[in-house]
Amino acid sequence: MKSCFVVLVVLSACSPAGFASSREQRAHGASVFAASGCAHCHTIRNVGGHKGPDLSGVGKRLNKSQMQRQIVNGSKLMPSFGDDLQGADLNALLAYLRSCQDKKK
Repeated sequence: MKSCFVVLVVLSACSPAGFASSREQRAHGASVFAASGCAHCHTIRNVGGHKGPDLSGVGKRLNKSQMQRQIVNGSKLMPSFGDDLQGADLNALLAYLRSCQDKKK
């Protein structure tokens, strides 16, 4: 019975509905990126500002927890967004950034 449950979970994750949900989450994350002002400082695929690092390949360089820590806590040069981005918006932004895996030029 337990193995049937595992197979069901794997199949549901591979279903078109599972992919659609991920696409929707990444699309929402892209809109959060734009609405939160991230593009004022950061470039993704040659679109955006140049004050902060290019995030085109951030999904290859950092894992989810590293990205979340940077967004929530900020750094010397980047303000923290922990009070502004939480819950579904933060998770969608992280999904979007994790999908950014372009090769650095």
